[in-house]
Amino acid sequence: MAERDLTSPLLSPQSSNQPQTVLTVQDDGHVSSPNPYEFLGSDGLTVPTPTTADPFRNGTPYISGVYEVIKIVLCLPIALVRLFLFGSSLAVGYIATRIALAGWKDKQNPMPKWRSRFMWVTRICARFILFSFGYQWIRRKGKPAPREIAPIAVSNHVSYIEPIFYFYEIFPTIVASESHDSIPIVGTIIRAMQVIYVNRFSSTSRKNAVNEIKRRASCHTFPRVLLFPEGTTTNGKFLISFQLGAFIAGHPIQPIIVRYPHVHFDQSWGLISLSKLMFRMFTQFHNFIEVEYLPIIMLSDHQKQNAVHFAERTSQAMASALNVVQTSHSYGDLMLLMKADQLQQENPWSYMVEMAKIESLYHISSLEAVDFLDKFLSMNPDPSGCVKLHDFLRVLQLKPCTLSEEIFGFLDVEKNGSITFKQFLFGSAHVLNQPLFSQACELAFSECDADGDNYCTKKELADILRRTSPDLNDNEVHGLANLFDTDGDGRTSRDDFFYCLRTNPLLIALFSPRLLHKKLSKARDKMLEEIV
Repeated sequence: MAERDLTSPLLSPQSSNQPQTVLTVQDDGHVSSPNPYEFLGSDGLTVPTPTTADPFRNGTPYISGVYEVIKIVLCLPIALVRLFLFGSSLAVGYIATRIALAGWKDKQNPMPKWRSRFMWVTRICARFILFSFGYQWIRRKGKPAPREIAPIAVSNHVSYIEPIFYFYEIFPTIVASESHDSIPIVGTIIRAMQVIYVNRFSSTSRKNAVNEIKRRASCHTFPRVLLFPEGTTTNGKFLISFQLGAFIAGHPIQPIIVRYPHVHFDQSWGLISLSKLMFRMFTQFHNFIEVEYLPIIMLSDHQKQNAVHFAERTSQAMASALNVVQTSHSYGDLMLLMKADQLQQENPWSYMVEMAKIESLYHISSLEAVDFLDKFLSMNPDPSGCVKLHDFLRVLQLKPCTLSEEIFGFLDVEKNGSITFKQFLFGSAHVLNQPLFSQACELAFSECDADGDNYCTKKELADILRRTSPDLNDNEVHGLANLFDTDGDGRTSRDDFFYCLRTNPLLIALFSPRLLHKKLSKARDKMLEEIV
């Protein structure tokens, strides 16, 4: 072997006539793969990196440490006294509220003054309830602005304690979920606040709620309107995205922030059960709460129509005062978290995707995201929340082939052989949101409906699918036919076909671009002409 010095190359140069292997590498360093949705106009998928922010996790979900155990044991007799105080205060407040509401029919107008004055009994009871939970004193900074100056107030939402405090402190009209009306005792009490009920999943209900907010904020005889624009509780360490209901009217708004300083017991709700949270509160020597009334925020006349700008400005002021980070999470993320926890996923927190960002980009609702999560969880993700190729193909009734691997590779943006729920959701939403997706569905169904009877038989579907995947056997065709036959009547109607592709948009790639490319090109050209 020849001797080598430090200047000698470690590898000898190859002869120029030897075969060379060339890899095409994208700018991000990954080997490129074909895009199976290019025929729809897709230029590839981009998925934001996962965030480490977790706005719903309670910091002390379990009783831990000798100090906490000893404190709870010592506080057990006190807890019994507090429980009695809580129950008696709630009962007295309920009776007083029933008396104040008795015979009152005209609930579309402000509550008469004598009834409002009688509600002071219930408000004092609310203060005793706070006392029973360990809030013997409450630290306040600033003061509520006069209702005539700021008819709307907004607050961050950490626990069930804030509504009780605001009921006692300013007795506002609140905006709440329709489900709250059916809560025993509590439903009656909040009814006296002339609550504005809203179903967050109904666009009609949300629109009606916004109109009612405008009406009451404009009428000085109504109490001020209080909203929790985050739409759910958080752990107080983050400020999640705001709903726009409080800001559409354009009235001056007073932000209010609430803090719960703690060392051993995090008072945020999170996924903690109500009974457990109440028990922990009853068994503390004292629980701390700080309420700060921030300066009023108002817009100039030409800015009042920009609710998004108003919400951003308000959230920035509140986040700055709280010294917390703003995120794009929403109530939809909590729905995903609870769904994953309900199905006993090892790490349910990994299924949050910052729903506000997805809703803004792709107009996917929280309910649709939960349906996609159901689909993803049926793929048996591993403890880290990742799904491999074979489980992905099994659920979508696909067989291993070049096309199915391209579909998986489209989602696997990190090229590590597995996909996360965030990648699955972003990819599905991306395909669903392509301008030509609806036209592609129309053309695909017309190709399958050979005899024009608005139904697609299993044979017709098999003939089309085998043009893309010639090796499909009868069992595989049967599986796909059952997937498209959503009502289970043995044949695929137009509604079945469209519903299947709406809930499984990745399957549009099965209908060969060779069949659709020419017609979709015409549709794309027509769309461009309309834009021009």
